[in-house]
Amino acid sequence: MTVVRGREPVSRRLPDFPWDTLAAAKARATEHRDGIVDLSVGTPVDPVDPLIRSALAEASGFPGYPVTIGTLEVRNAAVAALARRHAVPGLDETMILPVIGTKEVIAGLPSTLGIGPGDQVVIPEIAYPTYEVGALLAGAEPVRADSLTQLGPSSPALLYLNSPSNPTGKVLGLEHLRKVVQWARERGTIVVSDECYLGLAWDDEPLSILDPRVTDGDPTGLLAVHSLSKTSNLASYRAGFLAGDPALIGELLAVRKHAGLMVPYAMQAAMAAALGDDHHVDAQRERYRARRETLAAAVRGAGLRIDESAAGLYLWATRDEPCRDTVDWLADRGILVAPGDFYGPRGVRHVRFALTATDERITAAATRLAS
Repeated sequence: MTVVRGREPVSRRLPDFPWDTLAAAKARATEHRDGIVDLSVGTPVDPVDPLIRSALAEASGFPGYPVTIGTLEVRNAAVAALARRHAVPGLDETMILPVIGTKEVIAGLPSTLGIGPGDQVVIPEIAYPTYEVGALLAGAEPVRADSLTQLGPSSPALLYLNSPSNPTGKVLGLEHLRKVVQWARERGTIVVSDECYLGLAWDDEPLSILDPRVTDGDPTGLLAVHSLSKTSNLASYRAGFLAGDPALIGELLAVRKHAGLMVPYAMQAAMAAALGDDHHVDAQRERYRARRETLAAAVRGAGLRIDESAAGLYLWATRDEPCRDTVDWLADRGILVAPGDFYGPRGVRHVRFALTATDERITAAATRLAS
């Protein structure tokens, strides 16, 4: 590895890339006579709606630079979608910032906000790995905690929430969210709520951190992270946005302008179209609902217990054994899942099944589990 003399490579701060450790299990699952059913990654497989593709094509002739703040159309569409879909009224275009996919913004958020050495970033005990990566890239200390009492008298710089959770599907209730907001404001802590799965509710109804019942109408210190990857099948478009405190949005905008972090113009047009249409979102949700019912019945029938999983795109399941043993047991049946240890020490006896496979592959997995 070539590095600047006397400096430690940044990559050494980071954990191993989790999916690299699945190579052997993937090879084993691929040997199945009917091919692999890959349920390890939550990547969409269904078509992009023609309405969105048409908007992308119509905007593709624009020759100039896009603006980092985003077009007024996409920001207004985001404001309207949050009000219409998630009961978050009262926002305006100054409270929205389009981003180049939510993984990018989460990985860079602590650094962009000036958080660094000596600061703490709180992440859930079972968490999307990029929360920890973003803290480590900034030189901050990641702290895993699910309750405020675990944090004692500390005043962390930033606290992540994720409801519905990836990977567990857990939904945080109104009182929990209100307590977190009050606690954070007393300490000057920024709260970032990852709400990428907010539109995929099954057993419980999740709330946005920007819901007036949570905030009492005051968004100060709060940011919500939204993605179109899952609800609109736009993972390849890298389409997401931040919403919340206009002062935080303004600070992020000021830095991102210097860094050239701008969503391509045609993608913004596609985002505006996707945010303005609920029909394709409802249709996609029903596809996932049907796949969830098929897969959940098969997983339980095979002797696994499903925990949490009240919303989102995953089943969080266990055979009450080390997660890597369960990964191998499933790989022998041609099914690849994500081991729970990807998400933190508390996940070591669970695995994550993704619902993002075609109807045919979900049925194939159910058949294999039944036999």
